[in-house]
Amino acid sequence: MTIMVKKFAEFLRRYWPRILLSQVLLAVFIMHAVGALPLQFVDRMENLAYDLRLNLTMPGTLDKRIVIVDIDEKSLQEQGRWPWSRNKLAQLVDKLFDQHHIRVLGFDVVFAEKDESSGLPNLERIGRTQLKSDAQFNALIDKIRPQLDYDQVFADSLKGRQVVLGYYFRRDGQEHAGVGELPAPAFAAGSLDDRYIGFIRANSFGANLPLLQQNALTGGHFNPQPDADGLTRRIALLQEYRGAEYEALSLAVARVALGVPRIEAGLVEGYGDHADLEEIRLGRRHLPVDDQVAALIPYRGRQGSFRYISATDVLQDRVPQGLLDGAIVLVGTTAPGLMDLRATPVQSVYPGVEVHANMIAGILDQNIKQHPPYIAAAEVVMLLLMGLLLAFVLPALSPLWATLLTGTALALVTGLNIAIWQQADLVLPLASGLLMVLAIFILNMSYGFFVESRGKRQLAGLFGQYVPPELVGEMAKNPAAYSQEGESRELTVLFSDVRGFTTISEGLAPKELTELMNAFLTPMTHVIHRHRGTIDKYMGDAIMAFWGAPLADPEHARHALEAALDMIAELGALQARFEARGWPPISIGVGLNTGEMIVGNMGSEFRMAYTVMGDAVNLGSRLEGLTKEYGVHIIVSEFTRAAVPDFLFRELDLVRVKGKDKPVAIFEPIGPAGQEGQATREELERYQAAYRLYRAQNWDQAEMQLLELQKQSPQRKLYQLYVERIAYYRQNPPGADWDGAFTFKTK
Repeated sequence: MTIMVKKFAEFLRRYWPRILLSQVLLAVFIMHAVGALPLQFVDRMENLAYDLRLNLTMPGTLDKRIVIVDIDEKSLQEQGRWPWSRNKLAQLVDKLFDQHHIRVLGFDVVFAEKDESSGLPNLERIGRTQLKSDAQFNALIDKIRPQLDYDQVFADSLKGRQVVLGYYFRRDGQEHAGVGELPAPAFAAGSLDDRYIGFIRANSFGANLPLLQQNALTGGHFNPQPDADGLTRRIALLQEYRGAEYEALSLAVARVALGVPRIEAGLVEGYGDHADLEEIRLGRRHLPVDDQVAALIPYRGRQGSFRYISATDVLQDRVPQGLLDGAIVLVGTTAPGLMDLRATPVQSVYPGVEVHANMIAGILDQNIKQHPPYIAAAEVVMLLLMGLLLAFVLPALSPLWATLLTGTALALVTGLNIAIWQQADLVLPLASGLLMVLAIFILNMSYGFFVESRGKRQLAGLFGQYVPPELVGEMAKNPAAYSQEGESRELTVLFSDVRGFTTISEGLAPKELTELMNAFLTPMTHVIHRHRGTIDKYMGDAIMAFWGAPLADPEHARHALEAALDMIAELGALQARFEARGWPPISIGVGLNTGEMIVGNMGSEFRMAYTVMGDAVNLGSRLEGLTKEYGVHIIVSEFTRAAVPDFLFRELDLVRVKGKDKPVAIFEPIGPAGQEGQATREELERYQAAYRLYRAQNWDQAEMQLLELQKQSPQRKLYQLYVERIAYYRQNPPGADWDGAFTFKTK
């Protein structure tokens, strides 16, 4: 026992800073869990965790019980802009009930104003004023009034049917009279003894015309209730207005569909006169709610989880018989101009009417997630267990074992949370536990910072002079994976050389020449580094660089090609600065080749360098030298071209460089395919045709096309080169077995 106490005391002496700081972190997260220290970042992460679980576990299947009759763009085009006349809506109601035998109809729209589209009010006004004494005119108005009073026509279509009208509440600070008439409340003023204080309280409303509401079965509010991040995750099933509580549209529609005459409140006694409303009872169904009497929306999937039918198709009798028999129908809109779109966890733009459909389906299926008050206590217990375990265990573990333990803890917390989510429909906090585990892990691992930083410094010493700092940082994540020992890899090498450098150097003083080279090499190096390249060496005015080592790069050929193109562009920007200083303009040639190369630290015991070597490297150097011959800035080999298939190239030639028997096709890069202009594309096609004629030894046709191209682009040396070659081959035919290659005798 004494030995164990001594060991524990030694453990505390050695690791007490980590343990103490871990306890501080644990205390912060517990205070957040009980509401004593709100952390917005943790709340945002909790919302993200909720959204992720929701998206991963949604059924994603079509629910055929609920159908949305959509006032969509098609309906607006065929039936006219919204709002439609009430007699047209009456036709819609009649067709849905009489022809399609639906069970319940809910309107996710409000009819707060009278419909005067028939012209009846104007006729009545004339009858009361200008034609007051015209008995025949007024008798005619009385006769046609039943047909032209569209509000009455609509009200007659609602009467005696299971129709739920939508309306909305306002919360704008000052209580004032609402517009229209509210339906009967779910709980009359005072019926809950004012014990529950968490209701969302409205101070006004926008409801339907009394004529319409009195003829409808009931009504429901459709107010959105977005969270702080703007996403709609819940619906307030009850809202309070002047002491009475009113149902949400989704709750009212589900209640009518189930044949339940009224809802009941599931109250749980609290402290003193306070009571918590934990659930709403709908017959035998229990709907869990939070402290604002809001229920989490059990989204089934992205938009389209319910059948959509265009409203105009119903009006035009284009809906098959039997498709809607016994269905719960919601009338709403997805037309962007009507502004009934919501941001939700499953989709950033989501129809508001489908939000209600998801809640109705959740009520029918009794699969609404619960977040009861005791969840906070469960969260505190979980945080204590995990926090204390990690605080005392992680300090003694190596980074590898600490990572494994932390990963296991994260997996256990996540797995248990998702299992409870799916099996018990409980929403347990997830982000706070995961963040606490990660925070304690990071705290402990930070004590290894100096060891890790030493490894980073060593890596920077090895490779810092060759690769850009950001790549050194990436390599530092796993220093052991990189060494300077020689190995064979497929890489891409770049050679760049200043043309006419001897002439330039003879015309400048040594100091000016040094300044010019620094002003040239620095931006060129930045370009290479920006494209993840490794500087091999500077050779006077020349640059040698490669891609794919020491950090592996599957796109090494692409990055090298993009760097070469950017070098030419950067050089153009430099010319103005050079001219301002009185320096001569600079032109460069760039050669690129891709292939197997030996890469590693090479040299002598006096000096080593991280470099590449091999035949593929030599070919890259030869290609740079050929840029002068063909009058182009960049030449790439067929191997580099094959590695970047989505670039457009001009085939320059098939060549045998000095010292090689096998010919290599060489190309000039134009740019990303599809971005070239029409003129460039046409010139390239004409050149390729001429080049094919040249390879076929059709000298006359090839020469004719090349001369035409030369007239169009006299500055392009390539066309003159081939005209001269054709003249040579006419005098010295290459023979029938000629493979089309041109052999260079010099480097």
